[in-house]
Amino acid sequence: MPDDLNWAIGGEAGDGIDSTGKIFAQALSRAGRHVFTSKDFASRIRGGYTAYKVRTSVDRVESVVDRLDILIALTERTIHENEDELHDDSVIIYDAERTTMQDVEVPGDATALEVPLKRLAEDAGGAIMLNVVALGAACEVTNFPIENLDESLQKRFGDKGEAIVENNKQAARMGQEYVQEEFDYEFGYDLETTDEDYVLLNGDEAIGMGAIAAGCRFYAGYPITPATDVMEYLTGRIDQFGGKVVQAEDELSAINMALGAARAGARSMTATSGPGIDLMTETFGLVATSETPLVICDVMRSGPSTGMPTKQEQGDLNMTLYGGHGEIPRFVLAPTSISECFWKTVEAFNLAEKYQTPVFLVSDLAMAVTEQTFSPETFDMDEVEVDRGKVVDENDIDTWLDEKGRFQAHFPAADGVSPRAFPGTADGAHMTTGLEHDELGRRTEDTDVRVEQVDKRQRKVETAREQEEFDYREYGDPDADTLVISWGSNEGAMREGLEFLEEDGYDIRFISVPYIFPRPDLTEEVEAADDVIVVECNATGQFADVVEHDVLERVERINKYTGVRFKADELADEIKQTLAGDAGTTTEVEAE
Repeated sequence: MPDDLNWAIGGEAGDGIDSTGKIFAQALSRAGRHVFTSKDFASRIRGGYTAYKVRTSVDRVESVVDRLDILIALTERTIHENEDELHDDSVIIYDAERTTMQDVEVPGDATALEVPLKRLAEDAGGAIMLNVVALGAACEVTNFPIENLDESLQKRFGDKGEAIVENNKQAARMGQEYVQEEFDYEFGYDLETTDEDYVLLNGDEAIGMGAIAAGCRFYAGYPITPATDVMEYLTGRIDQFGGKVVQAEDELSAINMALGAARAGARSMTATSGPGIDLMTETFGLVATSETPLVICDVMRSGPSTGMPTKQEQGDLNMTLYGGHGEIPRFVLAPTSISECFWKTVEAFNLAEKYQTPVFLVSDLAMAVTEQTFSPETFDMDEVEVDRGKVVDENDIDTWLDEKGRFQAHFPAADGVSPRAFPGTADGAHMTTGLEHDELGRRTEDTDVRVEQVDKRQRKVETAREQEEFDYREYGDPDADTLVISWGSNEGAMREGLEFLEEDGYDIRFISVPYIFPRPDLTEEVEAADDVIVVECNATGQFADVVEHDVLERVERINKYTGVRFKADELADEIKQTLAGDAGTTTEVEAE
């Protein structure tokens, strides 16, 4: 039996796939098991294939793999979609009494469990519980104590009344009992439980939690896949800390509202995806020119245009690096894991206020919808530090007044960072315009002042390079001749991929970069390697271009743009194939 178990449920959108998967994931995490989930869903409310996959182990898991052990198939298409991941010991649970499932052919030597899900659910109180019946059957197949489901069912259905909760518990047990009585099989699976206590959350939730911890008190946004869960998480929660969530009429309105709140002194944020970032670009320039601290979260999805709203991609890097007319100082942070979504959000707010610039916080759909387990200590609120930068009050504002007693909100400081006075600060009244302005914020076309202000704003980035640690993380063999570089959500798959590569005798040095701008200088690391491979989920190798620009050397590329994240074993195979080929090649990962 493998150390980990891979379970999935699939059907059509509207079949309750997501809620069923989350119930099982929560049950596993509450039983002291690590969980890593992935979702495949269509951009429609009903119809279209959708699936929820759970990988679980008593040891930490950080990616998905090309193996499926237990599959609950609510449609025949579910089996076809996952056929390549099934193996001889796989178990497929489906309802053969349903008209559409009567002629199902189970591939290979996988075990077919024909369980009358709908009929048993009706006996328990309603056909709507057929997915829960399937969960009970899966508990029996995996030797997972069904009592672990009870708390998850209580959490999911508790607000609908105890009768509904009890009906669902009964439905689960009917599925379990049916497998016990009708199938005399040794399935070979045994889900061990532990006494560990884990937190289960996804990337969007981690960003929302990080925002609250960082002191964010205003959020404006417009619903868009896959960023909406940031707003959903904050709604109701941020109110408890004196904050406010506003759903704007569009993305342009959202960033302008967030800008207004930030000007008023509140830590402010908005979140969107690619199409929304496009709409926000004009105001992005105003944020930078007015030197307003603002965090803009881009949860990337497949583009361009509307693209594939429910599919993953890392295609917005160039937009976040170079988007906007004119030359705009900015920071671009790209969390590489769900837990880092929390900590990089905190860091983004601090950078925004310390340097009075816009900060792009760049995540993607893979992290946004993936749920993973963490120990509570991972999010130690005592470790959160808030740095509001050069905020001045009545006690020290005199330092920043000109000879006429006027506050110099855009004073050309040596480090590029001017003083900041919140509205209501005595002697701190000032104006700021999106037009070029002088140290008082008044519009100007004076060439000397123009140069002075542009240089001042650009100096912030150089100051940050000197004062902050924009470093990378390193894994594997530091002395290896092969160097793999990635950014964003590829880290988990690559870290587990290192284990597959090590088993096959490959020594790899892996560098994961969470800072896109400013970013670490990788020149020495690249020069020390014989082979350099940049891994990312886009078609053109946007980060590979950045690396080549910085180090003035060509690198090899592994690009995936199918809309599906890298899997650990898949990525290991791609690296082996790249090393076996000619240097300087681009490997395009084909659709599964």
